[in-house]
Amino acid sequence: MAELPAPHLLFLGDVSNPLDAKTAMGLRDWRPERCVGQCRLTGCVVDLGLPEMDFSAAVTAGAQSVVIGVAPSGGALKAEWVLALSDALSAGLSVVSGLHRKLSEEPMLVAAAAASGQQLIDVRVPPASIPIASGRQRSGKRLLMVGTDCCVGKKYSALALHKALKERGVAATFRATGQTGMLIAGGGIPMDAVVADFLSGAAEILTPDAAPDHWDVIEGQGSLFHPAYAAVTLGLLHGSQPDAMVLCHAVGRTAIDEYEDYPVPDLRECIAQYEQAARVTNGQARVVGISLNTQGLDDAGALSACDEISSLTRVPCIDPMRHPLDPILDALP
Repeated sequence: MAELPAPHLLFLGDVSNPLDAKTAMGLRDWRPERCVGQCRLTGCVVDLGLPEMDFSAAVTAGAQSVVIGVAPSGGALKAEWVLALSDALSAGLSVVSGLHRKLSEEPMLVAAAAASGQQLIDVRVPPASIPIASGRQRSGKRLLMVGTDCCVGKKYSALALHKALKERGVAATFRATGQTGMLIAGGGIPMDAVVADFLSGAAEILTPDAAPDHWDVIEGQGSLFHPAYAAVTLGLLHGSQPDAMVLCHAVGRTAIDEYEDYPVPDLRECIAQYEQAARVTNGQARVVGISLNTQGLDDAGALSACDEISSLTRVPCIDPMRHPLDPILDALP
């Protein structure tokens, strides 16, 4: 992915669900040096804790671009957002988006960019000429994040595990599979923008042959148990051929977010189904640990929740944002 104009102003629109602001939160937490502030429209209840700025103030503060920091279901651009982003272009900011709806498909933005000389940058664009999957076993090792649902911490878990492996002196690469991970890492493949027949092929080229002791740490997508997004999960699972998986879960999440008629299965059932699906292309694949998002619990409650789940599933369970990652790293094959 080409170098993006930085630093960024993070645009939150008018979202009310914090889960929709995962792109902005990811950049704030993993690339804070690139973020100068936040811009919110009337009605927005999500607060990143960054300086509040309009577009002119952001330019004065040194911002080069505004990043759409929200990812609502369906990835649409609301009319109010298009109007605001047109003003951002006129103020001298390029616009960066990871939504399904392309900036280049919005006539108002195209006109504003042409008039201002600024860029419209869509990052949710897969590479051309992705092959269908070969199924060939590749050298190197692969650690894939899988989830009980969307927005449970797969990206954060992958980034934290990648960092921990590097600190141990282990050769490792973070492989981004979604727009936020790509914005953080500077590259990757947006798996949910790939034509279904080529999903596993995309995962294969994302995680190529490597040295025998090298780990690809792969950001997960969706969930096998999600009624809308399970397809991308399965394609990534088969193509990446993981040697190990970490099951990511949010404490207290009992139903799929925004699909309340679909309960999250028992964690032991989740492990069994992921292992069964993964063994289509790697017969040795197994879940080596659980990453538990304990947001909302105090330290004692978080530790207790992890201990309870570890006893239930018989694999180590930690919150990677609170606890040492050694139990999961030590369980890697």
